[in-house]
Amino acid sequence: MIQGEIWLTEFQPQRGAEISKTRPAVIISTPEVEPYQVRIIVPIRDRKPHHSSIVFYVELIPSSTNNLSKNSTADCSQVKSFDTSRFLRKVGDVGDAELEEILNGVCLCIGA
Repeated sequence: MIQGEIWLTEFQPQRGAEISKTRPAVIISTPEVEPYQVRIIVPIRDRKPHHSSIVFYVELIPSSTNNLSKNSTADCSQVKSFDTSRFLRKVGDVGDAELEEILNGVCLCIGA
């Protein structure tokens, strides 16, 4: 489980407006986190028309690399740290440019 991989991830239990269900997520943890049993992730959700106006939503278009089945959004406002037991299976990978966009989106959300 390394940075840039997409994994099917269990988000339950959730509260309020937190993202829920079992869904794909992009691992954004650096290699320094790999010896530990947690990964920092950004969840992936269905792409909606209004998402293009939100600067911290990164569009992910299906490809043979990411193996997503539909146009999707990496929701950089919902960064989470999860135990590796929440990860069910690897789905695919994001490209370097997409990963950079996701990391920039997270930076926008945290003011870095």
